[in-house]
Amino acid sequence: MREPLSTTRERIGWYFYDWANSAFSTTAITLLLGPYLSSLAAAAADAQGLVHPFGIPVYARSYWGYLVALSVLSQVFFLPLAGALADATGKKKQLLALFAYIGAAATAAMFFVRGAAYLAGGVLFLIANLAFGASVVVYNSFLPDIASERERDEVSSKGWGFGYLGGGLLLALNLALASQAEALGLTEEQAIRINLCSAGVWWALFTVVPVATLRNRAAEVPRAAARPFGNLMATLRDLLHYPQALLFLLAYLLYNDAIQAVIALSAQFGYDELKMPIATLSLAILMVQFVAFFGALVFNWIAARIGAKRAILLALVIWTGVLVNIYLAVRTTAEFFVMAAMVALVLGGSQALSRSLFSLMIPKSKEAAYFGLYEVSDKGTSWLAPLIFGLALQLTQSYRLAILSLVVFFISGMAVLARVDVRRGALDAGNEPV
Repeated sequence: MREPLSTTRERIGWYFYDWANSAFSTTAITLLLGPYLSSLAAAAADAQGLVHPFGIPVYARSYWGYLVALSVLSQVFFLPLAGALADATGKKKQLLALFAYIGAAATAAMFFVRGAAYLAGGVLFLIANLAFGASVVVYNSFLPDIASERERDEVSSKGWGFGYLGGGLLLALNLALASQAEALGLTEEQAIRINLCSAGVWWALFTVVPVATLRNRAAEVPRAAARPFGNLMATLRDLLHYPQALLFLLAYLLYNDAIQAVIALSAQFGYDELKMPIATLSLAILMVQFVAFFGALVFNWIAARIGAKRAILLALVIWTGVLVNIYLAVRTTAEFFVMAAMVALVLGGSQALSRSLFSLMIPKSKEAAYFGLYEVSDKGTSWLAPLIFGLALQLTQSYRLAILSLVVFFISGMAVLARVDVRRGALDAGNEPV
């Protein structure tokens, strides 16, 4: 029998993991790692602007995009296994802690990456992002445990909003350090390395809260722990019995891949194309965090009136307009800030509502395994869109054409999402339609 839902204390603990891990997605992925690892690659590049990791010629400015794609390709295989293991053992809290602290340690170790050590930085990023994705698989799987079907839009939106506040607070501290770097006797590189390390420390420190407050539920499929790969295959076969969940997952993997690409690559666009200094980029992304907090709450309000699916479709129309605007019009710092504000309004809502909508269409006691598939394109992770971006940039050497290439992901994602019957999907999964 399924155990009772959560206490307020447990929900607050769950919110705190968004607060903790947003330091990595905001300070590391969104702001610093793209420009920093690109600069390390540029320092190691030959006269043609190429680096040669493992003998493969790579345009230095495309290195970050390829790296993001590679990190998520590894997640395609690992995250569903992590989710299956969490369901099988019932030890979600312990696995959350394990993955979080591996990721936090790899992020903190970025402090030691400098000079032309682009390859070492890339390896640390791969470890950190893989652990980050695995931890969020487990974290997301707690949502059906702590909220009823009718509460999930609200609880999910609060989690995302809380994460934006946490990520924004650390980013404000990072900005304070960057602005005072010269007075403190620090170079820009030293300030970046300290700020990267701070994201790992923040992640580790605040993970203590969810680990202390969340509680495990009894595993209902204990034998699967001994055969996680077999359980992954079983999950993929099982998904065929939930066609609406499968259709939604396809839509999500398309449109959210583009969302995550924009998040991961926007700082590189501002730094490399618009020549914005890191301090100014920090201000833009700090603004995004706080505007996104209110955006998540606004879209929860919209979803309560028109439904989560229609609210997501509205957000995707705005996302498409943002990319077209970047291609046509964003050429100054002020225009970059306007674009960032538009992104912030739809960022949290499109992701928080997607998480809660998916949770309605998956079967009980298999949440972590299903979220392992979902997390392949969740917060901070995407692979196909960054790969297309990197190839377009390498072939055209134009950031604007590379960004415009992502529009196809939003359009195709909207087309698939429009076909999803949420009520039918909830009934198929044995959940209450909302």
